[in-house]
Amino acid sequence: MLNKKMLAALNAHAVKEFYSAYLYMSMSAWFERENLPGLAKWMRTQVQEESCHGLIFFNYLCEQGARVVLGGIEAPPADFKSAVAVFEKTVSHEREVSASIHSLVDLSIQEKDHPTKQFLEWFVKEQVEEEATAENMLAQLKRIGDGQGLYLFDKDAATRVFTLPVPLTGKI
Repeated sequence: MLNKKMLAALNAHAVKEFYSAYLYMSMSAWFERENLPGLAKWMRTQVQEESCHGLIFFNYLCEQGARVVLGGIEAPPADFKSAVAVFEKTVSHEREVSASIHSLVDLSIQEKDHPTKQFLEWFVKEQVEEEATAENMLAQLKRIGDGQGLYLFDKDAATRVFTLPVPLTGKI
């Protein structure tokens, strides 16, 4: 059974994961307005991933017999200066999510909540990949700028395919 402190922290983090989906949906809309359909699709794939992350937290809380409290989701920004600015925000946001996961791990250790610590280990690894992917996209965009290379980058971004996260396999 989750103690009150851990329960509140997990519920709060679930909202952060759903906010991530909302943020990336806004970024996808911006890419659509900028006629960059490949990057819009890339962000829609991020929306799916982040929605799944929120659902994984939701499922864990339910499996623990905990009270799920779905908090409000803040409106994300709708306008960005450039594709580079979108991915700078993406990198920054993923680092914030990583910090939140690390805080949850620290709390699970402090509270001697071994099941939650085990649950969070997947997210620790996942955030390494999330940050690296966002940093790679940003580095490539900085390299190519807004010229003709952006057209090819956008085309390549469209090839990204959503894969159901392992913790949800067989659960949805």
